[in-house]
Amino acid sequence: MRKHLRRTLSFIGLLLLVAAVATSQTPQSPQPAPQKPDISSTKKTGNAKTDNSGPTAPPANPATNAAKGAAGAAPVHPAPKFDIANIDKTVDPCVDFYQYACGNWLKNNPIPADQPAWLSFAEVYEHNLIVLRQILEKAAANDPARNAVTQKIGDFYASCMDEAAANKAGARPLKPELDRIAAVKDKTQMIEVMAHEQLIGPNPLLGFGAGPDLHNADLTIASIDQNGLSLPDRDYYLKDDAPTLAIRRAFADHMRKSFLLLGQAPAQASQSADTVLKIETALAKAYMERTLRRDPKNRDHKMSVAQAEAFASNFHLDRYFAASGAPSFTELNVGNPDFFKAVNVVIESTPLDAWKTYMTWQMVNNAAGWLSDDFVQEDFKFQQAITGQKELPVRWKRCINATDNALGEALGQPYVDATFGAEGKARMLKMVDALENSLKGDITTLPWMTDTTKKEALIKLTAIRNKIGYPDKWRDYSKLKIVRGDMIGNLYRASEFESNRQLQKIGQPVDKQEWGMTPPTVNAYYNGSHNEIVFPAGILQPPFFDRTLDDAINMGGIGLVIGHELTHGFDDQGRKFDPKGNLRDWWTAEDGKEFEQRASCVADEYSSFTAVDDLKLNGRLTLGENTADNGGARIALMALHDLMAQAKQDPDKKIDGYTPDQRFFLGFGRVWCQNTTPELSRMLVRVDPHSPGKWRVNGVVRNMPEFQKAFGCKPGQPMVPENTCRVW
Repeated sequence: MRKHLRRTLSFIGLLLLVAAVATSQTPQSPQPAPQKPDISSTKKTGNAKTDNSGPTAPPANPATNAAKGAAGAAPVHPAPKFDIANIDKTVDPCVDFYQYACGNWLKNNPIPADQPAWLSFAEVYEHNLIVLRQILEKAAANDPARNAVTQKIGDFYASCMDEAAANKAGARPLKPELDRIAAVKDKTQMIEVMAHEQLIGPNPLLGFGAGPDLHNADLTIASIDQNGLSLPDRDYYLKDDAPTLAIRRAFADHMRKSFLLLGQAPAQASQSADTVLKIETALAKAYMERTLRRDPKNRDHKMSVAQAEAFASNFHLDRYFAASGAPSFTELNVGNPDFFKAVNVVIESTPLDAWKTYMTWQMVNNAAGWLSDDFVQEDFKFQQAITGQKELPVRWKRCINATDNALGEALGQPYVDATFGAEGKARMLKMVDALENSLKGDITTLPWMTDTTKKEALIKLTAIRNKIGYPDKWRDYSKLKIVRGDMIGNLYRASEFESNRQLQKIGQPVDKQEWGMTPPTVNAYYNGSHNEIVFPAGILQPPFFDRTLDDAINMGGIGLVIGHELTHGFDDQGRKFDPKGNLRDWWTAEDGKEFEQRASCVADEYSSFTAVDDLKLNGRLTLGENTADNGGARIALMALHDLMAQAKQDPDKKIDGYTPDQRFFLGFGRVWCQNTTPELSRMLVRVDPHSPGKWRVNGVVRNMPEFQKAFGCKPGQPMVPENTCRVW
């Protein structure tokens, strides 16, 4: 998400940075503010609507060569499903279960040219796009009989699809905003224009948003935090290893070429690129390191506006807030006070003209994907340097993502009508109930936790809110003006609409019925401030859930996803929030110490795994997701055993030669089969709180005696390590 502040949400998918990668590092925030439309939609996959402290939802914009044009037909991929043929029986499951479960899938599913990675989330979204395209092409017909929702999504999509108009316009749609920047006379006015920019597009210099008070989750407060970078992480500016230096050189060259496309002379364009890199490097030096931000206490700094202004006087926060149109407020949360203290000096020492160059870059970078083809191709070329993606998705796929980003709950309405009914919601609620009962049993029988903490944990579990499929109340877009034929204007207005919608919440009760993902999203999340798990309609299909298959496969798929999200409520971040979503320590000191020791075991274990080349995983960055994977697998298997006992099913009865327990683990493995470019793998090690698919599978099964029993593994084999880890 390029808008507002990053939320304390934990997802099940792969990092949705695959697109936003070449854009900005929007920091995690304790405030869960739903996403604004991302103008640079070519830079993100659009299948997950929230940013997270957890997975990244996987790349999800399948496409083909952009040269095929707007009407180009993307390659048709087989419908994703569990298939015994994916298993590589030449591999011993006790040596490398991931390779055993996924080996043939890996061979037969190379990464499509328009993707940086290929896995189940992308497979499912590929098929969602077919449904969404049918909806939008019908809605785009300029029919006066269309209802208000159909008109908005149809005209937005039609405007996006008009590539000829975009090519004819070139950079002209940016002119009013670039003129606004050029007219800035002093740094106070500069701050006001930056506030305007964050309403309609990027987040230069800082992030400003709204979300639940960490200590009173029923109240929405204002929040400011570090922001303003174009690259995925601060380390891209600060580290000097060869791969990082190559990315930094490519970034500078990309900016230079972009300034050339704006009409600057070569020498000026080079100077402009150097100026932006210098400013963003100074911002990066003030950034809090990503792993430290995982602890909500490190982002908990509620104070008066006057206190913030005292150490950030050059931000002119009073003028910034007024220019943003936010309601008046006297208190706010400052995610990283040290950032504002350090950058306060940078604002003063950096000349006004340099800041104006930085602001110009922010606007161009944010809109490049929807300008003329020369901007689009240059923009994508730089993304290739980070992700390794070979081709740009065809325009209709990019325009579907843009529509979902801008009008997600409007597009979600016909999508739900076409794909998801009351039956699907009922099935999911039944499975969630089964998993919650399993987690209740797990908590009750934990040998290391005292009864005092168990009692509190069970109260929190009972309080978890379940959201399935789609919102009970759809978002009202009636005040958003969509003009057919004005793509950039539509994007700006959609972004401003969402910015204003968020900011007007300041000082108001939190709306806990609101969703942070759109219905077509192929992902799921846990929100600590709301104490809720959310499963959009988009993920409730094969290989996650298949009504034609046995409970074992489904429990290994969507069942484990449910267990994963439930466990997030009790991982290293989630355990710090109480049943109401407040940041409160409800653990005894003894149990808190025991949890940290067990969590450290998991962190150390995953830090020993190699992600790509010679890069090891960061076990602390991925701790929450790894804890959720391990706990989710254990309670999903417990739920399967309970279901089988209730139905009096034979635990040894085989299907396709495999017992129910074996099929459970095979279903789990299928969900995480993935091929990823080396470039993206290197980036994800740095920024993704999820482990790669191989370690999401092998890292779990090696900690489960149930797996070792199911496959007859012997002590000393790789999937039976001498020391194992368990939290939940």
